[in-house]
Amino acid sequence: MKLGSDVGKCQGYGNCVAIDEQHFDLDDDGMVVVVQQEVSEGERETTEEAVRSCPVAAIWIEGAR
Repeated sequence: MKLGSDVGKCQGYGNCVAIDEQHFDLDDDGMVVVVQQEVSEGERETTEEAVRSCPVAAIWIEGAR
């Protein structure tokens, strides 16, 4: 499972980072960065929660959009 992001949609809320800092971070401008694109089965639940928490749908699990 891989992650995708759209910096153009990101509003810098940081919900994803608060929930899953292993896969997401914010850059110097406060926009989302996927720091680890691969998600293992054991990490899936937390990562899915982080994706759902984005109020502007700027992050997603590839193939699940």
